[in-house]
Amino acid sequence: MMHTPASMVMGIVFSPLGLVLVFTAAITPQWREGQARLGVAAPGSLFRSGTKGQGMGVRSGSVEALLLLRSDGLWESCLQVEHSELKQCWPVAGPYQRDPRVRLAQGLVLTSLFLCGTGIVLACIGVRCWTDLPLRGVAASGGLLVVMAGLLSLTALGVYTHNLRRLGLGPNQGISNPRFPHLSLHPAGSLYFGWLGSCLQVLGGSALLFSFKQPRCPTCPSRPELPVYPACRSCPEMTKADTDVYEVSC
Repeated sequence: MMHTPASMVMGIVFSPLGLVLVFTAAITPQWREGQARLGVAAPGSLFRSGTKGQGMGVRSGSVEALLLLRSDGLWESCLQVEHSELKQCWPVAGPYQRDPRVRLAQGLVLTSLFLCGTGIVLACIGVRCWTDLPLRGVAASGGLLVVMAGLLSLTALGVYTHNLRRLGLGPNQGISNPRFPHLSLHPAGSLYFGWLGSCLQVLGGSALLFSFKQPRCPTCPSRPELPVYPACRSCPEMTKADTDVYEVSC
């Protein structure tokens, strides 16, 4: 019987896990995050105004700082008030959506997901747990697609991370604006999911590439010109203990 090589097992485990992580990163809006503090009048505050001779004032402690949390992803942006259930999400739009680096990252991630899914299908066909002999060429071809998928997603993540604070901003625009003063942007959780998933794709695909290597078997004593596997099945001198056989592990 056929024992699934360790490289194949590693590949068919790591590749789907990497695909799930990259897909999770792609659909979540936490590629970058920023915080902005807004001064708002507290409830019950006292404002007084008057004409000439009268001043205008605000009761001490009547202004509170409201912390807004802004997050952007590849296809969705969100705004939330800290320590509250107030949260609004919307599809990316405006300069951020039109930014060529964001569009490049979107295209690379979509291509990566497609290639990785195709590679996993090929790897599953190549392993062929239901037969004695795996299709090593097919499994290794699937591994090559998975490696390419991992490299594409790593490229998308690198481009996005390198330009994270400049995405969606024109040459004369700053990070701060009246709506979001002092908005400081930094990498968020989805990026880390993407980095981890991409690395797992590269590792899993590289492990599947080792499927090209054929196992070395001893020769049949009566027919030295033929390898033991599968020719030794008909060789009377070879016992089961002497043959380099494999056991199916699906």
